[in-house]
Amino acid sequence: MSDASEAVRVYQHFREIFGGEPRYRPGRARRTRETSGSEPFTPGRDPRPLGTAIDQLSSQLGWSGPLSQADLLTTWRDIAGEETARHSEPIAIEGGTLQVRCDSTAWATQLRLMRQQLLARIAEVHPGAGVESIRFQGPDAPTWKRGPRSVPGRGPRDTYG
Repeated sequence: MSDASEAVRVYQHFREIFGGEPRYRPGRARRTRETSGSEPFTPGRDPRPLGTAIDQLSSQLGWSGPLSQADLLTTWRDIAGEETARHSEPIAIEGGTLQVRCDSTAWATQLRLMRQQLLARIAEVHPGAGVESIRFQGPDAPTWKRGPRSVPGRGPRDTYG
């Protein structure tokens, strides 16, 4: 019989905690607590997936655009294709313009012809990146302005004449 009374006490205790009719003790006044919305077992307190929480946080803090831009830079191979990505590299996104450095001027010209296709693919995969145009540049030309052998003055014109 003691097992039954213990089971009844446990049942009443759980019913008191998780809902149902509260049990009042005679002779004691029950204090009412103010709910702050952070109480356990209140609506909206169910656990959420981590991805949902991070998405909500990034949109609240205004990180959606920069995160989408960073994702675009890292997934360039998927957007441009394997062969194209071997000969081009996205550098930065500034003012809505994606800057891409190419291995040669021929590749830069070829990618200029593919600009609309690449913009459409970027808008499809990363709509929050805010890319409105793409600027393709060829390899950098050598400069004599800086380096261990630079001298003040007219520069390379003096050595070739």
